[in-house]
Amino acid sequence: MTKSEAASLKKRDKKLIKEILSGNKDAFSTLVDSYKKRITAMGISFFRNDVDVEDFTQEVFIKAYTNLSSFRGDSLFSTWLTRIAYTTALNSVSRNKQYESIADETLIPALNDTPEDCAIKKATRQAVKEAVTSLPEKYAVCIDLYFFYDAQYEEIARITDLPVNTIKSHIFRAKKILKQKLEDFAVNA
Repeated sequence: MTKSEAASLKKRDKKLIKEILSGNKDAFSTLVDSYKKRITAMGISFFRNDVDVEDFTQEVFIKAYTNLSSFRGDSLFSTWLTRIAYTTALNSVSRNKQYESIADETLIPALNDTPEDCAIKKATRQAVKEAVTSLPEKYAVCIDLYFFYDAQYEEIARITDLPVNTIKSHIFRAKKILKQKLEDFAVNA
């Protein structure tokens, strides 16, 4: 996202928030429509089934609506909303212990894949899933946000309330661990 796009988005969201706080519920629907895919995608990376993802998404937007007056506008609304989503997900996960990374997505085999190719891809996906889910949670969260949500270090820092250098360190260490685990998988395969 360019600086001008971010500025435009910030201006639009600020206007919508002002309307919402003045009682315009349609403005909140516009905000929900703008960010629902992002929050749902985050839910998919944390929860195993569609019902939990839907409940999570709804809970995030209810919390955002309830706490909207506390949004100061120092950051983008999307960062503030993602922070609410992250906290909500971690609280739910600690209650349910059902963390599952987005790496669990099922891929559709290519038309020219042989049964052997499909088996190799399936084993590789499983190895990646196991490697990511075996990471310490502090690393797994940073890896998910960085690779699957294209979040920059600064945004991850705001979402997790950690310093940028800590985020860089977590991602570096997670990559190192993943590399080792996947190299071990390749040797043993």
